[in-house]
Amino acid sequence: MDYELHIYNSLNNKKEIFKELVPDKVGIYVCGPTVYSSSHMGHARSAIVFDSIVRFLKFLGYQTTYVRNFTDVDDKIITKAAEQGISAEKVANKYKIEYLQDIKNLGCIDPDFQPCVSENIDEIIDLIEKIIALDYAYVVDGEVYYDISKFPHYGNLSNQSTDLMLSNTRLEANPNKRNELDFALWKSAKKGDPFWESPWGDGRPGWHIECSAMSTKYLGDTFDIHGGGRDLIFPHHENEIAQSECISNKKFANYWIHNGLISINNEKMSKSVGNIVNIQDALKVWNKNIIRVFFLTHHYRTPVSLSNEALEEIRRTLININKKISINKDTNEQASMFRESWISSMLDDFNTAQAIGYYFKYINEGILTISNLDLIEEFEETMGIHGWRDEIKNDIDLQKSSNRNFNEEQIQKIILERNSARKAKNWEKADNLRLEAKKLGVRLIDAEDGTSWEEDG
Repeated sequence: MDYELHIYNSLNNKKEIFKELVPDKVGIYVCGPTVYSSSHMGHARSAIVFDSIVRFLKFLGYQTTYVRNFTDVDDKIITKAAEQGISAEKVANKYKIEYLQDIKNLGCIDPDFQPCVSENIDEIIDLIEKIIALDYAYVVDGEVYYDISKFPHYGNLSNQSTDLMLSNTRLEANPNKRNELDFALWKSAKKGDPFWESPWGDGRPGWHIECSAMSTKYLGDTFDIHGGGRDLIFPHHENEIAQSECISNKKFANYWIHNGLISINNEKMSKSVGNIVNIQDALKVWNKNIIRVFFLTHHYRTPVSLSNEALEEIRRTLININKKISINKDTNEQASMFRESWISSMLDDFNTAQAIGYYFKYINEGILTISNLDLIEEFEETMGIHGWRDEIKNDIDLQKSSNRNFNEEQIQKIILERNSARKAKNWEKADNLRLEAKKLGVRLIDAEDGTSWEEDG
């Protein structure tokens, strides 16, 4: 490649020059969702981050093999199935289909492979057998545990000692383990749980082993880039390294990329707080390109606070620059500098925030206009935001044509905020939001399947 790409490698906590294993080819594995509930905006950020990375690698001319998995065998799925009185397979399939549609609706390209745990049990069992044969794991009462004391590099990725890991980690007492930090490769079946036959008895895989099996299946013992959210560094990714490298005696992944997490209105997103925002709900209020631009205006490693106000600011910005970008004027020689600027930004650890900043700057200064359509569309395609100008125009036209003293976007925002307030049992805020809707001439109707609205009176 003619370009020099720098990537911040979480393994060494510094930027490094990227050098692919095979000339002009890149293998990238990203940990996907555990499909036990609807996908939320944390999933959206991860998908958009790695979508922009893969798009840029393709732009540079790399032939990419992009793998993102589904965890469709898990305690949370089994619990949800028991609550709903259906099979774990039905739960997983429902939310897998939902996720695929959600990510498509966000404008993300499909990975080359999207494997599921349930489809790779043979590969997982084979991997566990190899680990046992090398004496890195032990069997107790039909369960298999990885012995972390046998792997001298354990803790390198998370940069922690085992003492620090123990003090920072919630661990259930388990008499079958030799060490508290040992982790399950295979779990014995409980009554009513889904299970598969294995040399150690009926059971199912532990969480971490799945990604080692599926990544090596599609990308080999060593591949270029492994990605996921920062919350996966320990224990998930740490354990992946231990169980993979003990077999191959090779580096598992050369570069580790971790995206920052999101909060809602500066508060950690969690079910206990009741502020989970699902992708489906967000897309009812905001079009996909506003969401994409919002996330891309933050560097992928930084934390992000999501709010209606922040998304509204992005919408106003896009409306303003759409007016300027539509001006037809002679091509400005400075426009070529835009291309150099945004490419240079992306080469510096995929800095979409700086790249988008140049995009706004060159448009605001009248340097980049519809006269430079080839430069504009090249950038927009690489960022995955192609088509936003038509969406914004339609949005403006729709609002202009309405004679109401409100628009549907306002109402959907109120409903979204009110649902979050109700989940958090903040009844005062929920009542105030109902009154706010009433002042706009709207009556909110609560039902089991959600909240709808109608014009009042």
